Amino acid sequence: MRITVRLAVRDWDYLTPLALGDVSSDKLDLKVDRVGTLVSNIGTDPQYDAAEISFSRYAGGRAKGEMDVLGIPNFVMRGFRHRCIITVKDSPITRLEHLAGKKIGVTGWRDSGNTWTRTALAHAGVGIEDAFWYAGRLTEAHPIVDRLDGFGRPGRIEAAPGERPMMELLETGELDAVFTPFMPDSFFGPNSKFRHVLSDFRAEELAYFREVGYVPGMHLLGVKASFAADHRWLAQELSDLLDESQRVWQAKRRKYADTTPWIIEELGHVARDLPPSWNDSGFAANERMIADFAEQLHIQGLTPMLLTPTDLFPDETVQSSKTGRVGVPA
Repeated sequence: MRITVRLAVRDWDYLTPLALGDVSSDKLDLKVDRVGTLVSNIGTDPQYDAAEISFSRYAGGRAKGEMDVLGIPNFVMRGFRHRCIITVKDSPITRLEHLAGKKIGVTGWRDSGNTWTRTALAHAGVGIEDAFWYAGRLTEAHPIVDRLDGFGRPGRIEAAPGERPMMELLETGELDAVFTPFMPDSFFGPNSKFRHVLSDFRAEELAYFREVGYVPGMHLLGVKASFAADHRWLAQELSDLLDESQRVWQAKRRKYADTTPWIIEELGHVARDLPPSWNDSGFAANERMIADFAEQLHIQGLTPMLLTPTDLFPDETVQSSKTGRVGVPA
């Protein structure tokens, strides 16, 4: 008998086959909700059984001993971060090293993406103590919420002045750069006042990949631990469905590349420059990335102790993942 699973995910393009039913399971009646904001805690959420969750917040929960969410090492959102640092067009800042001593805006201090971007900056020699940080909303359209999340420090990590949008602060020179994974509309077009700090971020990102061997993961698949325990095959089935949706979408993207000028060139770059395994799910394929992220969470003060990959993904899950299966503890 098929069981119903309610899944909350962001509107990623590669999940279109899953959302439309082109990819399905004979075990699951999967209800996909595409949400703008991640579910705050899938372990206690009354509406959903599984969801795309923040890697950093999941790790923070594990550090506190929370076990109500089963994290599955299928990274729903992953991407390089060098491209996520922007400034104004006439800025003299053209290297990450130039951000030493500067005022930098972030959309959320503990966000997984910003954690990885600070990692890239530290790799260039600019640590948290070497800059001044301001957390706030990107544009006027974004809500005013607490983006420090308890990690603020006067004189070093503060809220954006007057809760003003960071793109406005960047344009007026009150910020020198902004970290953002999603570019605002004002970033695009020939008359944009903004640009990437790194003019050739692709080269920087490729060099980073060749050094570390992975594309950083920000969000992963999480399932209510109690629900997964009742259906021990569920975690693997969900992970497989996401992987199949990715495969189907990739084939369609290559076939229908004419919908976006020059996307065929980008697809070609990815195929030539990265190994086919760059987006593989599973513990073994991502163990180094998981370990590096756990280390950065501790170095950046986001977790009180250094977590290991097996702290984040329990031993039983690890052993089954190494053989291509994802399970739950007995």
